Amino acid sequence: MSSSGEHPPRPSGRAGVIPRSSEATTAGAVALVARRRVAQPNGWWGMALFVASEATLFGTLIATYFYLDFNAPRWPPAGIKAPSVVLPLIATAVLVSTTVPMFLSVRAARAGYAGLAARFVGAALLVQCIYLAGQILLFRHDLNDFRPDQSAYASIYFTTLAAHHAHVLLGILLNGWVAARIGIGGLTTYRLTAVRCVALYWYVVNALAVLVVLTQLSPSL
Repeated sequence: MSSSGEHPPRPSGRAGVIPRSSEATTAGAVALVARRRVAQPNGWWGMALFVASEATLFGTLIATYFYLDFNAPRWPPAGIKAPSVVLPLIATAVLVSTTVPMFLSVRAARAGYAGLAARFVGAALLVQCIYLAGQILLFRHDLNDFRPDQSAYASIYFTTLAAHHAHVLLGILLNGWVAARIGIGGLTTYRLTAVRCVALYWYVVNALAVLVVLTQLSPSL
């Protein structure tokens, strides 16, 4: 028995041979298929293309921010305070820390430990929800100080943050769906692929979070 309390999964099928991933009906068989897989599944490649397009979106937003910055006589403009540094950096560090449980969830799922994988995803989900709640409060606080239509700075500032928060919300929904599916229905090859896809999504979102917060705080750094 493992330290997590789960029994090591056993493969199913004749002599542990699983000719097709769709025939893997137990956690052990899923782990066997994962170990023998040579190429990345199609779902993983689909997520890779999606996050690549989203990275392009954020690259455009960040480039726009600095283009406006370099062509402005004052950034941020008069009447708008430079952003505070401490809280955004702490919040971003908290979000980036969820990379660890997401990585461990993939390891657990590939080893066939469905319950452990679901718990790792759930732990990441809890931290991500706390992060988003705090960011919403900070966003509302900023809206009380200045409006998106007040200046070019305000427009790109709120647009970039809103896009980032929307991606965090999407990731939270994906994590909740994956954790529920595994927790209720167990592990299949398709759910293992889903765990890997969602983890890849979060790796990219967390990396983008660092770029977004450094862009946001650049006037104060």
